Amino acid sequence: MSKYNAPALDKGLDILEYLSHKAIPQSQVEIAKGIERNPNEFYRMLVSLEERGYIAKDPSSGKFSLTLKLFQLSHSHSPIDGLLNAAKPIMEKLSHATNQSCHLSIIKDHKLMVISQTKSPGPVSLSIEEGSLFPLIKTASGKLILSFLSAKKRDQILKKDSHFLDFSKEEKQKFLAQLSTIKTDGFILQQSDLNLGVTDLSVPIGNPKTGLFGALAISSLINVSKEQDSSDFMIEEILKASSSINQAIGLQKI
Repeated sequence: MSKYNAPALDKGLDILEYLSHKAIPQSQVEIAKGIERNPNEFYRMLVSLEERGYIAKDPSSGKFSLTLKLFQLSHSHSPIDGLLNAAKPIMEKLSHATNQSCHLSIIKDHKLMVISQTKSPGPVSLSIEEGSLFPLIKTASGKLILSFLSAKKRDQILKKDSHFLDFSKEEKQKFLAQLSTIKTDGFILQQSDLNLGVTDLSVPIGNPKTGLFGALAISSLINVSKEQDSSDFMIEEILKASSSINQAIGLQKI
């Protein structure tokens, strides 16, 4: 238990969390049973939450249910929405310039989540479903994001990553050395660890110090490596795109 207790706040949060898990309105007695409190103990809290618009009382049954206020609040000032709005037209321009699909990813619950993608303008295109989750250490974008995090934050994530924990001591050292190289280069270009015949090129977006941080990536069906001249064009274009996105969201380059 925290040494800073706020009983009234706890009651309110208990009520909101309980109602969020119920598909139908609940009576005061049902809420009391659900949060293991005496009904009279939180009556004033129910009244306050109703007056503030967080819950609504059915006039006929007298039962309570959540309103849409929490949903509205959660979507009022989402930094991710701002990032998506700024990135989408730049990503579309990048796809047309490189004739390849690209996607934008962030860390979500210690995994890599794709939050936006644009398809190649060509007849054949890779498609990665928005909302998809992937292991961080098995993806180019995941490795890139890990490489730019603070050592403390990175260690916290890796200590909970089952794939990393399965590595031998030598494999862990090799992986950490790879992250160091990625940060020095400022990008990662590699054959996909998850899909045969796919090359991934990823660069950072945002800044880890701000909390708004992710990776912009091109996934290509053509074999591209650092030794090929074609890679220079791809790297130049994706770096220009990342710089444009950072400018659009008002963040400085890392």
